[in-house]
Amino acid sequence: MDYYLNPENSSNRLVDEYIKYGTLVVAFDFDDTVYDFHKKGRIYSDVTKLLQKLKSINCYLICWTGQEDVEFVKSYLKENNIPFDAENENPPFHKSTSRKIYANTYLDDRAGLKQVFDELNSVIKTLLTHKYI
Repeated sequence: MDYYLNPENSSNRLVDEYIKYGTLVVAFDFDDTVYDFHKKGRIYSDVTKLLQKLKSINCYLICWTGQEDVEFVKSYLKENNIPFDAENENPPFHKSTSRKIYANTYLDDRAGLKQVFDELNSVIKTLLTHKYI
């Protein structure tokens, strides 16, 4: 099995990066990850709680979205207590002209949301257990 296909190895990498830099950059999708785009009555409170925990341990959060109404996105995030530091922009400490947003990990309903959700909760637990935060 390829090394990072093992979720434990992926989690350990995130722990190591947090210890080294004192932060992680987490990009999260807007539609159907924190917002019910299709109006099906879906809730995203577990992802919201995770983002709040990540923010509380100094993680840099980027809302990564294809929504064109930026003001709606920002308003929704604020009204629903969903923390974010930027929208579709690299963190100020990562200079790049690439169109790809830099992040240590990505929370996205179409890209392994459950695995990344579990990994990030595991990372927080490990950091707390070993008193890194």
